[in-house]
Amino acid sequence: MLGLDRITHNPQVMGGKACIRVTAGMIVRQVAAGHTQEEILSAYPYLEREDIAQALQYAALMMEERSIELTEV
Repeated sequence: MLGLDRITHNPQVMGGKACIRVTAGMIVRQVAAGHTQEEILSAYPYLEREDIAQALQYAALMMEERSIELTEV
């Protein structure tokens, strides 16, 4: 599954958005705002570097309008 094993989808959680403990969109917004990985990991200690990498990969795939199936939990 494209190596996105940390991203899940549950219609009952966070409005059905793609999540990695927080929404993938929140992580991408933090990066877009210029925050470093270290700053993001400090602000959200339950995240790991791989979570940030997968959120960015997910965003890139979505921008290419690729169909992505996420694990439903």
